Amino acid sequence: MFKNWKNWYVLVLIVLLFSLISNDSLKKEEKVIENNMIFSDFIKNVKDKKIESVVIKGEIVEGKLKDSKTKDGKEVKGENFTSKVVLYPKLLETLEENNVPTEVKIEPLASGSGFSFIKIVDILGSVLWIVILVLLFKSMKGDKFGIAKTNIKMFTPDMQKVRFSDVLGIDEAKQDVAEIVDFLRDSKKYSRLGAKIPKGVLLVGPPGTGKTLLAKAIAGEAGVPFFSTSGSEFVEMFVGVGASRVRSLFEQATKSAPCLVFIDEIDAVGRHRGSGYGGGNDEREQTLNQLLVEMDGFAINKGVIVIAATNRVDVLDDALLRPGRFDRQVFIDLPDLKGREAILKKYMNEVNILSDVNPLNIARGTPGFSGADLANLVNEAALIAARRNRKQISENDFEYARDKILMGAEKKSKTMSPDEIKNTAYHEAGHALCAVLLPEVDPIHKATIIPRGQSLGLVQKLPERDKVSVNITEIKSDIAVAMAGRICEEIFFGKDKVTTGASADIKMATEYARNAVIKWGLSDKIGPVFYGTDENYKISETTAREIDQEVKKMLDDGYKLAKSTITKNKSKVEKIAKALLEFETLTGDEVRAIVKGDKITIKKKDYEEKTPFLRSSSVPLTDKKQTKKD
Repeated sequence: MFKNWKNWYVLVLIVLLFSLISNDSLKKEEKVIENNMIFSDFIKNVKDKKIESVVIKGEIVEGKLKDSKTKDGKEVKGENFTSKVVLYPKLLETLEENNVPTEVKIEPLASGSGFSFIKIVDILGSVLWIVILVLLFKSMKGDKFGIAKTNIKMFTPDMQKVRFSDVLGIDEAKQDVAEIVDFLRDSKKYSRLGAKIPKGVLLVGPPGTGKTLLAKAIAGEAGVPFFSTSGSEFVEMFVGVGASRVRSLFEQATKSAPCLVFIDEIDAVGRHRGSGYGGGNDEREQTLNQLLVEMDGFAINKGVIVIAATNRVDVLDDALLRPGRFDRQVFIDLPDLKGREAILKKYMNEVNILSDVNPLNIARGTPGFSGADLANLVNEAALIAARRNRKQISENDFEYARDKILMGAEKKSKTMSPDEIKNTAYHEAGHALCAVLLPEVDPIHKATIIPRGQSLGLVQKLPERDKVSVNITEIKSDIAVAMAGRICEEIFFGKDKVTTGASADIKMATEYARNAVIKWGLSDKIGPVFYGTDENYKISETTAREIDQEVKKMLDDGYKLAKSTITKNKSKVEKIAKALLEFETLTGDEVRAIVKGDKITIKKKDYEEKTPFLRSSSVPLTDKKQTKKD
């Protein structure tokens, strides 16, 4: 009658509820007995010869009073009464002594020892509770509650719309997985030659580079079912649940073979064993053990291929990465210039942009952006254009969106004193000057004294090309550029006026110098030795002291280089600072023209917000004519 077992539970609960209500109502009916004479009055009336007759029913006495007369001589008819008998062993003797006709009826009441319908209902309720408990235990044994089932999403071939053409900027990765698609399409071609297709493919790369998208594209190209889940779905506090979920996942996949199983963020369950509580014997490790068993138990050509994604391959257990499980690792890196241009074109086709917007120009200014970052860039540009009531997105909107992503939103409403603004202008002017004059420094894109993010001002640099390495000259120049802001504060305002504004610069320069010494082997004294970066990497006190000395020396050299450059070009620093005080933001070309001494006209940037830069009081600006002439 009921195909679903849950309907039985609903029926049983309804019957149980009904029985409890009926039982309660019957007991309430039983208790509705009018008790209009207390026992002491009843005994007094018996002794006063006022009782005509009584009937004893268990603990209840029912009777009738004799007719009586009032003081006026009117006759009053005797009324019926009831009274509850307490422990009074001489009740019958008292009634007999006072000549009260007595009748005793033995009837099984609810409070008596007889067997009634109410007791039947009580027994029925207990039986129903026992039945429910039995069904619960049986269901838990078979996991009919679904506790051990993972939250897996299955996509059939007709639901798969993603293809390799939708995955841009990672052409090499697509080539690595192309044979998996070929195997899923025609597995016999490989089995005839005895070739074994990889059982597992691990996609490794930074966040947002398209690992999940590539897995969907593989399933879409192959036209096979696609099972998608996350590593965190297998981690539970209940013992055995994670392992049961792993078994459930692979049972479903085997029934739909050939197919793909995609496990996102596998590092949630695949971390090194032996690092948990109780010597590592925790639930997560049991789940990992079950995953290892399932992946190792596949037949050679069963047609179930596992694809996993992570950006923390260093924490994965070695047994998970051995041949026979994840046979192949596909590294998905950040897109290069060509890849960024292709990704931008794809997302730009989905929005309304002006015809003169060049994706290549935007791609050049976004090194280090992932595919997700570029998608966010296009969306931010669309939001900015909509906020300004524009019908189409311009290249200036993309420019502003990029600055917002890289540097944070402008805080033009931030209140600053004139001294703070002037100090910030000279601070950023020092950065800008050294960035222009020192060798092998990335070109300046913008210098501003408008607060962004956590900084009061900044100088943004953008590389002309994608970089995969840096040399020692570039490192020394970057350290000098970082120190230049602090040096300008000392030179133009005095050491007693130096502020805390250079804390982020000092931190960045120190990390850069330390990496050069202990990771990149660029120190002559320490040499090409890797000393590690974590606390568990043990080095001697002598070596640690030498490392600190080399880091300090590299920072001191950068400090001296920046101070020498600024001292020789103080007038140029003042020109840049005055221009920043007047116009708040300068482009890289404008900064370079000021350093060269060319006559330029600085215009207000048309893509900046029109909200005025609020100050606590008016700032004494320089003469406009002189600034423009410089």
